Amino acid sequence: MKRKITLKAVLLAMLLFSGATARAQHSEKMLRYGDMNQWVVRKIHESAVIGGKTKTLYEVGPNRTIEGNKPYTNAGGSPWGTSNVMAKVMGVVKTNCSVTRDKRDNGYCAKLTTHIESVRVLGMMNIKVLAAGSLFLGDMAEPITGTKDGPKSLNWGIPFTARPKALRYDYKVYVTGEKNRIKQTGFSSKSTVPGQDYAVTVLFLQKRTEDAKGNITAKRVGTLVVKYGKSTAGWVNGATYEILYGDIRHTPGYDASLMGLRTTDYARNSHGKSVPVKETGWAAPTETPTHLSLQFASSHGGAFIGSPGNTLWIDNVRLVY
Repeated sequence: MKRKITLKAVLLAMLLFSGATARAQHSEKMLRYGDMNQWVVRKIHESAVIGGKTKTLYEVGPNRTIEGNKPYTNAGGSPWGTSNVMAKVMGVVKTNCSVTRDKRDNGYCAKLTTHIESVRVLGMMNIKVLAAGSLFLGDMAEPITGTKDGPKSLNWGIPFTARPKALRYDYKVYVTGEKNRIKQTGFSSKSTVPGQDYAVTVLFLQKRTEDAKGNITAKRVGTLVVKYGKSTAGWVNGATYEILYGDIRHTPGYDASLMGLRTTDYARNSHGKSVPVKETGWAAPTETPTHLSLQFASSHGGAFIGSPGNTLWIDNVRLVY
């Protein structure tokens, strides 16, 4: 009898241990506000010269409403920034809203849309600009004062020192299926850009270094890029994508245009100045990062390029360890 009890106890202990190990290997952690159920609602009053309408902008953060043309800074410790922005150029206030909260079950999700933003001046001028929806880790300095200041206003990435195995989230996609994209900057006529537009998820882990002059360089620690070129029939829950560590240039499916080293992203240095983050090489596969960059976007081609109508819904963003 004692032997049977002992064997039973050993087997039970082994099962408990193996179960605990499995949970540890597949544990996940929701990014702050990553359930997309809390939103800051902003009421911005555009200038009378362009119509004087009150526009609603959405930001991922604690539930609250902000009235008036107040520059936004991430509220409640939210790590999320969006492509929604208030601009003030030569005294004229204009907004763009390409990320909205959308109803999902008993809560909300984020809806990212590529669309044409129009600016009508006194009924005489109609400027049209293509804007893609972007949800990212970081923040945007407002107000934007010119088209050249846009990239410099974005603070790309957040401090982060963990080494997750994967990224997991729920998503839904609608893509127009157009064979080519358009480029519409508002300063020239609409042009055609070869190639289909697709929604994209981009995650980079970096080890950043700042020199005495405030310049930021980085080694790429981890990489994840997912492209969505087909519409889904509905929600895909718990989609999980592996993060690749180290030099991935010889990995099957490597796309240099999206996964290669970058030099055009901006971040604020220790002096509060916006400077380019220049990636100088690939880190060792075992390196520990200092920063995490994560972006969801409804179009992939960069500023002013995409297919109007492309839409990406995102919910429940978490990291797997």
